Amino acid sequence: MQVQTTAIEGVLIFEPRVFGDARGFFMESFNQRTFEDAVGAPTPFVQDNHSRSAKGVLRGLHFQKAPHAQGKLVRVAAGAVFDVAVDIRPGSATYGRWVGVELSADNHRQLWIPPGLAHGFLVLSDSADFLYKTTDYYAPQAEGAVRWDDPDVAIAWPDVGMPPQLSGKDAAAPFLRDLA
Repeated sequence: MQVQTTAIEGVLIFEPRVFGDARGFFMESFNQRTFEDAVGAPTPFVQDNHSRSAKGVLRGLHFQKAPHAQGKLVRVAAGAVFDVAVDIRPGSATYGRWVGVELSADNHRQLWIPPGLAHGFLVLSDSADFLYKTTDYYAPQAEGAVRWDDPDVAIAWPDVGMPPQLSGKDAAAPFLRDLA
């Protein structure tokens, strides 16, 4: 497993070793010891989630507030997405900055988004199966969001040839400057 750092402290890109031949491929998609060595701390996961979305669907930018803040290890099993993490940690040197990476079934990359960051993705392919592990359980009373097109964050979302398809909740999310 190869691990790359990003411009935001704690956000990591994991690239597993993939062994392929004419029959298909094999990869170790997760190893607790390898993961904890990379992030530098014990990190138990408590929930796995799977979503399927059509091209142009934009989900996010979501987070959970303390004491239910979630770290997420995300990957794509089918299709491709542009995945984004936004630093919303008060006092962070990279507060308000974002990193984005293409995750796909072909490149097998995974992105680690530590607790305290907002997360979202835009589906680039006809559809995408998005898988993620979380470090805390879903707690609706702790959920929050940042507007996907916040001009202060200025995410450079790829053009997929159509306007993003958003949930009502995501379309009404507050700007980062308006978070309480």
